[in-house]
Amino acid sequence: MERKIEKFLKKWKTDILRKPLILYGPKQIGKTFTAINFGQKEYKNTVYFNTENNKNLQDLFTKEKSTEKLVLNLSLFSGETILKEDSLIILDNVNDLEIVKGLKLFGSERSKYHIIAITSRRENLAEFKGEELQFKGMTEMDFEEYLWAHEERSLAELIKESFQKHKTCPFHKVALELFQSYLMTGGLPEIVVAELNGENPFQIDARKQKIIDIYKKEISLNKNLIDISRGIEVLNSIPEQLKKENKKFQYGLIGLGKRAKEYENSINYLVNNQLAYRSFKIQTVKSPLSSCRETDSFKLYLPDDGLLFSMLHLNYKQLAIDENIKETLYENHIAKTLVEAGYPLYYYQSEGKAEVNFVIQNRMGQIIPIEITIKTQSKAKSLSVFMKKFMVPLAYRVTENNFSTKKDVRYIPIYAIFCLNETKI
Repeated sequence: MERKIEKFLKKWKTDILRKPLILYGPKQIGKTFTAINFGQKEYKNTVYFNTENNKNLQDLFTKEKSTEKLVLNLSLFSGETILKEDSLIILDNVNDLEIVKGLKLFGSERSKYHIIAITSRRENLAEFKGEELQFKGMTEMDFEEYLWAHEERSLAELIKESFQKHKTCPFHKVALELFQSYLMTGGLPEIVVAELNGENPFQIDARKQKIIDIYKKEISLNKNLIDISRGIEVLNSIPEQLKKENKKFQYGLIGLGKRAKEYENSINYLVNNQLAYRSFKIQTVKSPLSSCRETDSFKLYLPDDGLLFSMLHLNYKQLAIDENIKETLYENHIAKTLVEAGYPLYYYQSEGKAEVNFVIQNRMGQIIPIEITIKTQSKAKSLSVFMKKFMVPLAYRVTENNFSTKKDVRYIPIYAIFCLNETKI
């Protein structure tokens, strides 16, 4: 399946200042498959190493400080000839600092060897940082990539054109139906392939549960043992937190008498490693938005819509008729899409309980509120009040209706949120 990150990888390959690349993101999002697929298409050969529990590799990178000798030994280990400019070296599951120090040797010399190192723990980046390396984050498939996988590239282009030109989408109903399927499936490649292969919902749920178990295993890598169980408790509670009318994270849902201080490290671990996304409450608006956040009031979201769908034990009928379920899934989808686009998450809530689902600050410093409105609900007043109070000239209202513009509010169908990834809004 084609991934958007391939465009970046092609530029990286031809960059005259190219350095070893650290590709990071949660497990099961397709990092390894994408790197290997890229190598097979763009190089004469691809040389793959799994560094996890690989003492020979760890010893090699610890002892050897010559890039040519490192390459010679890597060739011996793999049985493959490694060519300058024509081979791609992939080091998977990189968590060892000594291996990263070895990679930096290639970056400091502007080496002609092409290397991609893959890690699933974003916390590692604090130790791995250095001007000798390049870094690129990766997430699960967005809705546009999902459309590509379903051979609906033309529809994806029509949606983007409608977004950019502020005009209605001629295949609105088709796009909305496909988006509902995306919410149930999610963007994890294994699950998308299973759906394409015609697996039934029970088989797909079993695959999702396996991935949830993998994420819980990632939590077990936390250095503080007591935070492991607490991290799993938080992860398990997120679906129920999002089902509430007030989606603010409440420790009481985890258990009676639970306190914020006990779970602070666990929540930070989940957020730092992209196992959850956090949106902070703001009650006022000024630049930068980070100066307005209330650190003790926040919402947590899951990084994949399909996992949330399964963890809520939903079926298609519930999604079709239950507006509260729709709003929960739509809000999670917008949250993860904004994070993927590089926006920190904030939501506005006044003392009078008026709420705007998301407030972002774009690359030009402009403040933009984003509100979700299900079509059969009464028109919400929170967005209008917010715009007047803080003199905001532009806002987005996300609905199930087609594209339109009314006064200073742009109405965007929920399936078009992926357009925010590539457009300066």
